[in-house]
Amino acid sequence: MIAYKQYIINKSSIGIVAILSFILFACQKKEEASKLSDRKQLFTENWKFYKNDTIKSLNEALNANAWQAIDLPHDWSIYQEFDENSSAGIGGGALSGGVGYYKKSFNIPVEDSTRLYKIQFDGVYQNSEVWINGSYLGKRPNGYIGFEYDLTPYLNFGSKDNTIVVKADNGDQPNSRWYSGSGIYRNVWLKKLNKIHIPNWGTFITTPNISEEKALVNITAEIKNEFAKDEEIEVQVTIFQGNQEIVKSENLALSITANSAINFNKELTILNPKLWSIDSPLLYKAQIDIIQNKNRIDRFETSFGIRDFEFDLEKGFILNGKSQKIRGVCMHHDLGPLGAAINIRAIERQLEILKEMGVNGIRTAHNPPAPELLDLCDQMGFIVMDEAFDIWTTAKTKHDYSQYWDKWHEQDLSDLIKRDRNHPSVFMWSIGNEIQEQWSNKGAKIGVELSNIVKGLDSTRPVTAGMNPPVHVSDKEVTIQFEETADKPNSLAGSGALDLIGYNYAHQTWEKHQLNFPNTPFIATETTSGLQTRGYYEFPSDTTKIWPVRWDKVFTGGNPDQTISAFDQVRTPWGSLHETSWKIIKKNDFLSGFFIWTGFDYIGEPTPYEWPSRSSYFGIVDLAGFPKDVYYMYKSEWTDEDVLHLLPHWNWEQGQTVDVWAYYNNADEVELFLNGESKGSKSKKGEELHVMWRFPFQPGTLKAVSRKNGRVVKETEIKTASKPAKIELSPDRKELQANGLDLSFVTVNITDAKGILAPRANNQIDFEIEGPGKIVGVASGDPTNHESFKGKSHRALNGKCLVIVQSTKQTGEIRISANSAGLESKSVVLKSN
Repeated sequence: MIAYKQYIINKSSIGIVAILSFILFACQKKEEASKLSDRKQLFTENWKFYKNDTIKSLNEALNANAWQAIDLPHDWSIYQEFDENSSAGIGGGALSGGVGYYKKSFNIPVEDSTRLYKIQFDGVYQNSEVWINGSYLGKRPNGYIGFEYDLTPYLNFGSKDNTIVVKADNGDQPNSRWYSGSGIYRNVWLKKLNKIHIPNWGTFITTPNISEEKALVNITAEIKNEFAKDEEIEVQVTIFQGNQEIVKSENLALSITANSAINFNKELTILNPKLWSIDSPLLYKAQIDIIQNKNRIDRFETSFGIRDFEFDLEKGFILNGKSQKIRGVCMHHDLGPLGAAINIRAIERQLEILKEMGVNGIRTAHNPPAPELLDLCDQMGFIVMDEAFDIWTTAKTKHDYSQYWDKWHEQDLSDLIKRDRNHPSVFMWSIGNEIQEQWSNKGAKIGVELSNIVKGLDSTRPVTAGMNPPVHVSDKEVTIQFEETADKPNSLAGSGALDLIGYNYAHQTWEKHQLNFPNTPFIATETTSGLQTRGYYEFPSDTTKIWPVRWDKVFTGGNPDQTISAFDQVRTPWGSLHETSWKIIKKNDFLSGFFIWTGFDYIGEPTPYEWPSRSSYFGIVDLAGFPKDVYYMYKSEWTDEDVLHLLPHWNWEQGQTVDVWAYYNNADEVELFLNGESKGSKSKKGEELHVMWRFPFQPGTLKAVSRKNGRVVKETEIKTASKPAKIELSPDRKELQANGLDLSFVTVNITDAKGILAPRANNQIDFEIEGPGKIVGVASGDPTNHESFKGKSHRALNGKCLVIVQSTKQTGEIRISANSAGLESKSVVLKSN
């Protein structure tokens, strides 16, 4: 039984609260403050790593001499050579997996012997096993979900070392359809807790009633008592707007019995709430303090947002009372040349590039994401489809998750929901992607089971799945998973398990959704699969190429150098051109939105090609983070910023017939000039999303002018470049934090003597660095380049290359230099503060 009393402090008393809070915290003992601040600390520095695929025992690994000093997160596969014969296959990026060991030694002060110590891993790929001081803690096969172990019973206190060892076994390949990475590739945390504490993922915050005047905030939290006797405690719940202003605070007195856990629930009303939205992602913070004998013994903090949303059968997605198209992209977890090892700045850069395009949604394809991605989506305003599984019981690759399904799927799914359910950016849960069971009775049975697990932990968000497609049709234009067709829903779509019907492709069926599924709203979980190589173009541009011929047959066509035209003219047989999908979504209110495959290129799955390609062609942005031309089609449609983008480049053969496209907005027409001579004005007609001219090439200046009501809106020029002559460097940030983690992404442009980009230059660029920084990645966006992403030299693709600089913990100036035979060198100075 829980006995409690409460004290309420309303927003009207904020001035008094602020004074009292200041006095309270100013008088708090240093020991208490230390305990609270040490509750959860990054545990990523000073590890050692050893890779050996043949070692059979832990002792054999520990006695080896070739341990390498590293910091986490760490992906060992990204350091391997691209190998046509890699067991991961080209689907896995032609990079090897294997078996790796990690170890770290640390000390615990004697005075902390009464505390609890736990270690949390945000993700280890895969089949991780963990030991502390020789004692076995457990195994977790899933490489994408976080987990925690209790270290307390096995620790040494005082001067005697503790040694933690982690084994990551990614040796059985292939086990993924894309690049997975290998090792402890996400963050690790050491937790120091009081024996009375809120456990991992122990809170759930909902906002069941929202109006302009007030919002009801419901906070549920679990509290554990690991003392051998009953305890009396006080719980203080404080809500902050941002991190500063206290908007609500309440205290409760609780009794908790020995070696038990209780759940407490508290409803608080916030007056005049600030709503979380895509354009204004305002966050609140809930702080829960446990107080015993007037001492604060535990503090648990979590951000949340107040927002109201629904998926409507007629109006689509509605956020805070306003209809809103979900303009989303699917994203794999790798960070291009950095591999799978997470870095907050690298994720932030990806999201910034996508936000600039007008993207407002992210699908975590096809697995639980790094927690840092969701933190950033909360802060930056993205609608997230949080996805749990790519595989259920039926395998897609030889050694995939299907072999662990029976034992682990319930815990893995439950942990995902509990971990992520306080994120305001998470709007829907996906329980599967293109699951094989969708076309058998097992699809309905498993789908209902999984949906029930989700709803038991979070009933505030809809459940969906990416189905290919959800209804079988006899339309020969719709690519289906199997040969047999039937005009009815598949077993998963028809099971009642899903709150949203998720369509992977099958755009020909979208406008029939209300007929096929009259009681369940629509979401296009995966669309398009357009293919491009950045900066490469083929003519004529107004023809469509379907590569490969079928999803299950090796493609023998295409180009000898394995390029693909960057005009929006090449698609897979199951997909569509970019413009095709958006036109359908745009004009139908009941279609809530879509997630395009994909936002960025990713390592592995180089459809339609085989080796020597080793990364994808699907991205709207290439692997180095350089936008392809179709990026500007979306930007012209999805943003209010004036857009006028011309393609292709202007270096062709004299007299060659060339097509010129323009993506534009906020204008009635575009007039094109070649060397001052007008080639005519063009306007988009009907549903058109671009305009096109066709004429013989002449070198010089191509200029476009967009106008609205006769007034010039924007002008854009493209010039013919002379031979490559020099290098230009453009860092995305010139000042870094000296924390050993921060990054600057430096764009390398090869230009002629006048500074015009040389659009066909593929020079080899060599990099040097001086000062408190290091080169951690190089790339060009070329899917066929086999140079290491971790080298200090890289061949440019169509005039561009990228070098990534990381700070150390030292302050000072970092000089990065780029050199290439026959080109004028360039250097740029960054500051690390």
